Amino acid sequence: MIIVVDTNIIVSGLIKPYSDAATILHLILTGRIKIAYDFRVLNEYEAILKRKKFNFHPQKIESIITQIKEEGIYIDAMPLKISLPDSDDDPFLEIAISGKINFLVTGNKKHFPEKFCKGIKILSPSEFLRELAV
Repeated sequence: MIIVVDTNIIVSGLIKPYSDAATILHLILTGRIKIAYDFRVLNEYEAILKRKKFNFHPQKIESIITQIKEEGIYIDAMPLKISLPDSDDDPFLEIAISGKINFLVTGNKKHFPEKFCKGIKILSPSEFLRELAV
């Protein structure tokens, strides 16, 4: 299965090791789920994970980014003529639509109004894990 993952899921997964976000991150890092990305998303992951306030170990960040590059699915996403409530989220939806990815997992569902999502399921971590169990 291939999914698009908002940055907040990776951050939450690292901060809260027993959370649904951590379970999703574990599934990605163990290769049970593939993550779709492009250079914009990869740059955002890295920039946010390196923020001093999180105090994540640089080697851990490098390991996650390297694994995403090596095992994830690079999507050459086409820009959409839309404006999401948070324009920083545009690349995530563009990847999902361009790559025909069924699921976008985020902690901020309200940032992805259904009218823009073209059939992509926007799910919270718990909703995605329930979907995965079906």
